[in-house]
Amino acid sequence: MSEILYPSDFIMSPKVDFVFKELMTNAKVRKGFLSAVLNIKDTDIKDTKLENTNLRVIHENEKLSILDVRVLMNDNTEIDIEIQLAYYGTWAERAAFYLSKMLSEQTGINSTYSNIKKCVGINILDFKFTKDDRFYKTYHIREDKTSQIFTDILEWHIIELPKLPEKTDGTTLYNWAKFIKTDKREELKMIAEKDDYINEAFKHLEIVSQNKEKQIEYTSRLKALMDYNTIMEERYEKGRQEGIEIGEKKGRQEGIEIGEKKGRQELLKELMEMGITLPNELLGGVKDEQ
Repeated sequence: MSEILYPSDFIMSPKVDFVFKELMTNAKVRKGFLSAVLNIKDTDIKDTKLENTNLRVIHENEKLSILDVRVLMNDNTEIDIEIQLAYYGTWAERAAFYLSKMLSEQTGINSTYSNIKKCVGINILDFKFTKDDRFYKTYHIREDKTSQIFTDILEWHIIELPKLPEKTDGTTLYNWAKFIKTDKREELKMIAEKDDYINEAFKHLEIVSQNKEKQIEYTSRLKALMDYNTIMEERYEKGRQEGIEIGEKKGRQEGIEIGEKKGRQELLKELMEMGITLPNELLGGVKDEQ
């Protein structure tokens, strides 16, 4: 593969999952980020270490799940940190599945329920998923009427980047979210000047951005994302056009509905051919059309 030459001031986008994972290899960056998201003092985090990101397969028909960043805290809390760039409707189920599988991994001959480690999911989304306008939310398992926590063994933190307001709310978490969302060097530098931990992330980002092998990997990741977005756009347009054609014969509304269904099925088949695992409810739709 030929060498890719970027300008000397080139900077990668921190929200690209490959880049974010690189930043999390820095212990100081991990500490600052986790302190901001979990809303705890940095002095309360004595140590963090990266764990194996391959979740073991329990059954033969299970797919191998890969976590973006898996961290073990000094109090034995396990944390899964992920960035999701592309929207899909069953994302919440996927997030729940990953934490549940992290929890089930703790079973063993010498295990007891009393020493099960808490599992926390930190999810950074580059799309709007929830209904309200807050960019940050925390979820627990609670009783419906009293909101009493059933157990704190599972916990989810969600950061929705498109909902980040222009005006700061004064929190360190806002600065981190702004840093992750931004891809311009001057803006990144300005944000970094506000916080020592974010400044460490900026310096690390500069180093990664000038690494030739990382540049090639970064470009490949951007290409994969562009391919995905193009497929989504093309399949939607194909379905829309078919809907218009059918609508001329069966009526506009029915035609649009039929066309959209055809477009969805074409898209799902394309994703399956790319090796992307799909949830069972979507696979059923593909089979129905065949």
